[in-house]
Amino acid sequence: MKGDYCTREGAERLKEQIEAYWAERGHDVRVNLIQGGFLASMRSARTDVRSNLVNGVPTNSTENFG
Repeated sequence: MKGDYCTREGAERLKEQIEAYWAERGHDVRVNLIQGGFLASMRSARTDVRSNLVNGVPTNSTENFG
């Protein structure tokens, strides 16, 4: 499914889109992919997308995230 961002492949596409979007605007946004556990409701494992964005906006903070 093309719009499924919970799979590893979908999460990787989303990561690339987010990083490219902010890079075009001069921001260094870091995005990590975290492998989640199996969810019975999804009938599969999930991949979480985490970033250093705050409320969807880049920050100047160098704090770790995850």
